[in-house]
Amino acid sequence: MKVEFSGLKALFINCTLKKSAKDSHTEGLMELSMDIMRKENVFVDYLRMVDYQVPPGLVPDMTKEGYDEDDWPNLYKKIKGADILVIGTPIWLGERSSIASRLIERLYGMSAETNAKGQYVYYGKVGGCIITGNEDGIKHCAMGLLYALQHLGFSIPPQADCGWIGEVGPGPSYLDESSGAKNNEFTNRNTTFMTYNLMHLAKLLKNNNGLPRYGNSRDDWDDGTRWNFENPEYR
Repeated sequence: MKVEFSGLKALFINCTLKKSAKDSHTEGLMELSMDIMRKENVFVDYLRMVDYQVPPGLVPDMTKEGYDEDDWPNLYKKIKGADILVIGTPIWLGERSSIASRLIERLYGMSAETNAKGQYVYYGKVGGCIITGNEDGIKHCAMGLLYALQHLGFSIPPQADCGWIGEVGPGPSYLDESSGAKNNEFTNRNTTFMTYNLMHLAKLLKNNNGLPRYGNSRDDWDDGTRWNFENPEYR
């Protein structure tokens, strides 16, 4: 049965170390997912974080901490306006890129904000990740990214990650024809399933105005609501 995904907005952030003038193998795999979403009438936005001035820090605008520039406030507006956030990263020394770690840190810096229901600001949004590299590390990087996203309030559907790696050591990467990556059945299947799972969960949340506020609203908690929490010693 055909499912209608129009009205959803997705933001793909590529955490490659390369600026946009250079090819990114991570972008190559991200494009597969973005193409599916576009064909399903999802509005797709894409950016490389390295193209922007985003200093390290945990406050909303790091110019208040002495930095000359901070593009994060404008990037955050894109994230806040999206129903789906997909983080792409290469693997370096078995880990996500330093740019991906910085993105997580800046997301964390906003996580105390609340939405209209008084829930933490990322409630009702869906998160996933796309990983590429030449050595093992896809699941390790995905575990860290997806844990961070769900801890901040993003909802994570089943199989919310995908990736491609070549053989151990120097060798062809995703976009190199000799890699055969674009014809890899496992990667193509997982990327497709991930993409549709992200859209399905985002659609369910959007149709139901996000998660119910019962039991999880910071505003309600601060006002004294405790639902079924009971602890006679708690003050």
